[in-house]
Amino acid sequence: MENAFVGASRDSPLQMHFPFFVENVTCLRQNCVNFTHPLLCTNMDKITYVGNADVNAIDHLYQSYRQDPESVDIGWQKFFEGFDFARTNYEDGGEIPENFQKEFKVINLINGYRSRGHLFTKTNPVRERRKYEPTLAIENFGLESGDLETIFQAGEQVGIGAASLKDIITHLEETYCQSIGIEYMFMREPDRLDWFLNKIEMKNRPQFDSARKLNIYKKLVEAANFESFLGKKYVGQKRFSVEGGEALIPALDALVEKGASLGVEYFVMGMAHRGRLNTLTNIFKKRPSDIFSEFEGKEFDYDGAFDGDVKYHQGFTSAIESSTGTSIGLTLAPNPSHLEAVDPVVQGIARAKLDHVFHDEKKVCPVMIHGDAAVAGQGIVYEMVQMALLDGYRAGGTVHIVVNNQVGFTTNYLDARSSTYCTDVAKTTLTPVFHVNGDDVEAVIQTIEIAMEYRQHFHRDIFIDLLCYRKYGHNEGDEPKFTQPSLYNIIAKHPNPKDIYLKQLLAEGVITADKAKQVEDEYINFLETEFDIARQNEKAVVWDFLSKAWEGFRHSKSEDFDQSPETGIAKAKLEELGRKLATLPEGKKYFRKIQKIFEDRLNAINNNNLDWGTAEMLAYATLLEEGHAVRISGQDVERGTFSHRHAVVKTEDTEEEIETLNLLSDKQAKFSIYNSLLSEYGVLGFEYGYSLATPQGLTIWEAQFGDFFNGAQIMVDQFITAGEDKWSTQSGLVMLLPHGYEGQGAEHSSARMERFLQQCADDNIQVVNTSTPANHFHLLRRQIARPFRKPLVVFSPKMLLRYPAATSTLEEMASGRFQEVIDDAAAKVGQVETLVFCSGKFYYELKEKAQELGIDSMAFVRVEQLYPLPQKQIEAIVAKYNAKNVVWAQEEPANMGAWTHIAMNLRHIPFHGVCRTASAAAAEGSKKLHERRLKKLFADVFAFASITAK
Repeated sequence: MENAFVGASRDSPLQMHFPFFVENVTCLRQNCVNFTHPLLCTNMDKITYVGNADVNAIDHLYQSYRQDPESVDIGWQKFFEGFDFARTNYEDGGEIPENFQKEFKVINLINGYRSRGHLFTKTNPVRERRKYEPTLAIENFGLESGDLETIFQAGEQVGIGAASLKDIITHLEETYCQSIGIEYMFMREPDRLDWFLNKIEMKNRPQFDSARKLNIYKKLVEAANFESFLGKKYVGQKRFSVEGGEALIPALDALVEKGASLGVEYFVMGMAHRGRLNTLTNIFKKRPSDIFSEFEGKEFDYDGAFDGDVKYHQGFTSAIESSTGTSIGLTLAPNPSHLEAVDPVVQGIARAKLDHVFHDEKKVCPVMIHGDAAVAGQGIVYEMVQMALLDGYRAGGTVHIVVNNQVGFTTNYLDARSSTYCTDVAKTTLTPVFHVNGDDVEAVIQTIEIAMEYRQHFHRDIFIDLLCYRKYGHNEGDEPKFTQPSLYNIIAKHPNPKDIYLKQLLAEGVITADKAKQVEDEYINFLETEFDIARQNEKAVVWDFLSKAWEGFRHSKSEDFDQSPETGIAKAKLEELGRKLATLPEGKKYFRKIQKIFEDRLNAINNNNLDWGTAEMLAYATLLEEGHAVRISGQDVERGTFSHRHAVVKTEDTEEEIETLNLLSDKQAKFSIYNSLLSEYGVLGFEYGYSLATPQGLTIWEAQFGDFFNGAQIMVDQFITAGEDKWSTQSGLVMLLPHGYEGQGAEHSSARMERFLQQCADDNIQVVNTSTPANHFHLLRRQIARPFRKPLVVFSPKMLLRYPAATSTLEEMASGRFQEVIDDAAAKVGQVETLVFCSGKFYYELKEKAQELGIDSMAFVRVEQLYPLPQKQIEAIVAKYNAKNVVWAQEEPANMGAWTHIAMNLRHIPFHGVCRTASAAAAEGSKKLHERRLKKLFADVFAFASITAK
């Protein structure tokens, strides 16, 4: 890019009167794109402020200032006022002020503090900071000790007016190099930069009154004494104490209070195990007695099969009252020990609350509490940062708090990352970061409040790196001196934040020793009372978080799966909706091929012969008409990987987006569909979280190919298949996983059916492999029709999307229900000697091959639902045909697919399994090898016909 200001005059006042300026200011990045705002230059570690700003850029600012002083930053206004005064004196015969040339060096120094001051802070409570070069010594900026008493106009830049260099440095040290460090100069938008400059340079550190200080102390007492109480009552039990990081509790309290004052009505939080019990008790107001009951190891008070989870993984929802009487909703999402896995779940819950309840980003705030090792080491954090500003996934900005213990289990921080800070992932999206000393609780609260203001103003993420320490090992029974002996010798002698703050308050006269003891005694007495209550409780309470959103729903019963509910829609309504979704608005220019697709879709409705894509769209249309919102996301879902959906149409000339599913009626629910970033883990987790908060809507995640879901295996294992059993949380999430062996190789054939089936138990999920558009239509509608919710895993087709034999009529959708098992309509009882059960598109291949071979002694029955396994229906069909041979045939290898699932769960039926040979890879990479193996598979299946004939 060319320099935007190369045309600036070389005889401008700045250049004409001060030739040194040209020499000192010539830009070292001639193509810098940030000339319009010199503060925005990012190459600042060794190149300083003026060294990044071409003289023409500063001249441009000066010309703007002359036309309208308000058009430039206040610091530049003051600087140019001083410049004009000096220039006037010079033109009137005076001499250039001796220190004027050094003004720019002072500006360099100021920018050095802004961009690198965070490297020289006092933010580590128990370690000496690493050393960085060059330092902020004035000699590194062309200044010397003799300049310290000199008055410089550059003081205007930091809000203290013309001041001595000594005072300017004092101000910069107080601002950038004490208990708080801040990284923000890499941001590129002038409004965000100016906002931070005004917040941190133009205002002094806030002075809390005595009442506020006392409240902070009380929260520290709660944090510290809750942990010590647990340590005494439950010696040796894991609690993942927050000790060393007690400032987190007053910080969260301040976050909620500040947020409430700025319009937040609902917080959604996610955090790992450390400090979780403390947060539940002292922020979410969960009764300590309930937590103590869990420590007692009592059984859960729950009807039916329920395994539960450890106390520091469970979720919780509450409503608390702020100091001003405002009711604030709080939700803490349940999470496994897979650190950071909860991050996308939190974002999904928050977005659902925004979409369906609050409709304003100011009213819902996600908060993520990370650990230092996890935030640097877990890739899901990067995915979340990248998703934060995308239309389909934004939630108005997240406040990220990193409880920085400076160690990950036993791993030193120097071995845990290559970056300087654990929070450096934030810089990928130019997100500002605070680093703050956890021993300085008032500094912590200052950063929290600024962070909350920033989030509410810009609706973007912000990170707070809370530097503290871990008093014990990874858990209370772990010995940290095995691996960090020096550090833990220091920690053993280090006072906790509560005692540090009490010492400060006593010195300030804010509190007396007697009053401090009273505060502690009152809290301990409260805990003792709760402890007595817990001893009397017979069982531990199961808290179903988000319970208000789930009013009117119940958990499933085994008999619910005997038969699906009726899900038909009147034919006339189907025709009406079908024509609407197949009709593009007139007067717009469409791509020729898209017009043809929609014409074909309309013809399918009129001719009563619907393919897969049309039936799917009709299912969504009927749900929308009934008031159920539909949300779909995943890679390429708007068009569909296989170009079968076209839920979003772009006009050819303007790329205006048309969604006919949002043009059905004025009273319909909203249809939302988003192409995702190239992520499975983050996006699937987001949609799972979204489904937790929207039981009345249909939430769908579709994989580009089913094989790719394994990039999100953690979400499947820890949340989707086990969430209800661990946390009593229901989800109606639908996973569409394109599956089928068509010679496309190991990464485009198998959605790993066997992995899902292996995890099936206690009616936890539904696993289907549908074979007709009508059955798929009923399946999607069934997901909303029941009074409970279960995750639905669909092995969706590829070949069948346009397969002539795989079509359905409107009559099939107008009545009936989802069919768990589809009998062979052409088979005749008494003639069938081999009964073949199969699933999905393999049915069509088998059927066609049988016709080709002229075999009529075999019946081909489709098991559409693999779990919950429709055992009674399968048994009835076996009894109906009373065939000599019963076969399970599948296209997957023997160690994959549904064969082992069928064999294990239907042991009383003498199944013969016909599959590809067991294989390490899911499929072959050669088309010819695929055809040869398919040929053998056919031979193995139809060998039973020959055996019968003999």
